[in-house]
Amino acid sequence: MNDFVYSCPVKVYFGAGAAQKALSREMGRYGKRVMLAYGGGSIRKNGTYDAVAALLREAGKDIVEFPGIMPNPTYRKVQEGAALARAQKIDFILAVGGGSVIDCCKVISAQAKTDRDIWQMEFEDHEYPAEFVPMGVVVTASGTGAEMNNGAVITHEEKKVKTGVLGAFASFAALDPAHMMSLPARQVVSGGFDTLSHCMETYFGSPRTANVSDEINEAVMRNVIRNLRIVAEDVHNEEARRELMWDSALAENGILKLGKVTDFQAHMIEHQLGAYTDCNHGCGLAVIHPPLYRCLYHGAVERFAHFAEAVWGVDGDGKTREETALAGIEALAAFIRDIGLPTTLAGLGVEPKEEMLRAVADSARIQPGCCRRLTPDEIYGILMACR
Repeated sequence: MNDFVYSCPVKVYFGAGAAQKALSREMGRYGKRVMLAYGGGSIRKNGTYDAVAALLREAGKDIVEFPGIMPNPTYRKVQEGAALARAQKIDFILAVGGGSVIDCCKVISAQAKTDRDIWQMEFEDHEYPAEFVPMGVVVTASGTGAEMNNGAVITHEEKKVKTGVLGAFASFAALDPAHMMSLPARQVVSGGFDTLSHCMETYFGSPRTANVSDEINEAVMRNVIRNLRIVAEDVHNEEARRELMWDSALAENGILKLGKVTDFQAHMIEHQLGAYTDCNHGCGLAVIHPPLYRCLYHGAVERFAHFAEAVWGVDGDGKTREETALAGIEALAAFIRDIGLPTTLAGLGVEPKEEMLRAVADSARIQPGCCRRLTPDEIYGILMACR
């Protein structure tokens, strides 16, 4: 393992009544004006909004609403939220939703405290925010693990770039599986696959020798796979959703990444695909992963073979290590089919025009951490194989 320094500042309340416990214990630390941020309105239909708003009022807070945060949140929406936070003198931001809502609020938290443009600050000046409006999270859709870190994936529509922006850590996060029970099966499964992708993108980073972070990761991956199979058959299985919710947090709270250089090449490709198509993130990853790994595995045959055996239960007896590695990749591809996620861009609802795929390949960030650095031409070939 590489050397590391570890800190996870997010305080987690997990389980039944987590939001009530978190808000009643934590909100007394903050000022009166609270921005209540959420997405398209599902939390109003399932009762979460009423419950959270009542808890805020019990804590003596004034609520300023910021609804309408979309999947794949845009930089324009970030700026809208920051302007509202400044105008209303917001003391605290409460993000109620999944990864998109949480990510948007992380950057709002930073942008509201500076007159500098955060995008220019981070990507041109290479400086990062140090002052934030405090924020907390009530998770209603898991998979991204966004509640556990300060990274946010934002789409800059004008630049046609979807990428990570650093913002605030949440002071606390409430994870109550009951808030996820109204989600449709496709959303639960695609979110769970995002968790599996986070694990794999960490696992195949370097070093690729046996270490405790990767052995913990193998256990998390097996748990995700088992519970995704359950919810694909029984979307109302609360125990499986409960496991997946904690898997999501574990994948992104830093534990699996200790001592590692992570990769996240599949994410970089999918982000740019999303910038051009606004496709579902987890489903996009499901389409990209098998073709990506078929391209890359030659650079880490032993690692992929071990992944096949330890995670997918592939029997390596009588097989070469290359055959075992390939069997693991095909087990991943079969699993994606089994849980009902798309396996092609057409199945994702994306018209795979060559011109668009070329633009995605040429703009995707290239990562060094897995087997080797890809070229834009190789990324284009992977995308063509996804059609």
